[in-house]
Amino acid sequence: MITSNIKSPPASQGRMDESHAKIADSAWKSLYKVGGVAALAEIAIIVIQAPIFILYPQPTTVMGHLTQFQSNKLLGLLDLDLMLILGGAFSVLILLALYAALRRAGPSLMTIALTLGLGGIALYFAVNPTFSMLYISDQYAAATTDAQRAAFLAAGEALWANYNGTAFGLFFVLSGVAYLIIAAVMLRSGVFSKTTAYVGILMGVMMLVPPLPTVGTIGLALSYIVIVPSAIWDILIARQLFRLGRGVSKEEAKQPAVA
Repeated sequence: MITSNIKSPPASQGRMDESHAKIADSAWKSLYKVGGVAALAEIAIIVIQAPIFILYPQPTTVMGHLTQFQSNKLLGLLDLDLMLILGGAFSVLILLALYAALRRAGPSLMTIALTLGLGGIALYFAVNPTFSMLYISDQYAAATTDAQRAAFLAAGEALWANYNGTAFGLFFVLSGVAYLIIAAVMLRSGVFSKTTAYVGILMGVMMLVPPLPTVGTIGLALSYIVIVPSAIWDILIARQLFRLGRGVSKEEAKQPAVA
């Protein structure tokens, strides 16, 4: 009589694996909380930036930005996307927290999403001209000859052209793809609600069209409209990340998250 040599793992081994999983999840609690705070901070950025863009529209020329810096440096920084730099920094924390929360539901997909998201943010940091333009503005104001002023104005034009070029467009596209992947993992994980996932899909699709002059007005329009799903997304993920940060197990977190 042939008997099978395959043995079921002992119950103690199963309990040990479960205990290790709980310990591993608890190690991410601080990151969940930080991610939740970062999501709320992004909402605060929207609340601050939106009225500024409405009341003080961005200058449409480099000379306009240089002049604005001379009249009001803080407004010049805010109108030249200073808050987007802060938003990018907060997005890094959010992406890391989402990776920790969803890594088991789709380890490969979440690794790809994290890489794309961080890569896009790095590109944005590299081309953002906020502080460089402030420096050029100061140099332009201090220039004593027309030749010097022309040189600094040309430098500003180069910065502006670079900002509205390939890297900035890739930032939007890579971020959009990252959010689409994250939303897809959310749908099958159950850790976040389906509503959160659908909002993420909407946000990701809208970000696939970057606000570049070569794209036309549709890209610029979408860059403003996407603020609405972005704010909703931040609220939803902040709520769930805080729950995970309080030690609510992923199994318990799934219960109210199936709306």
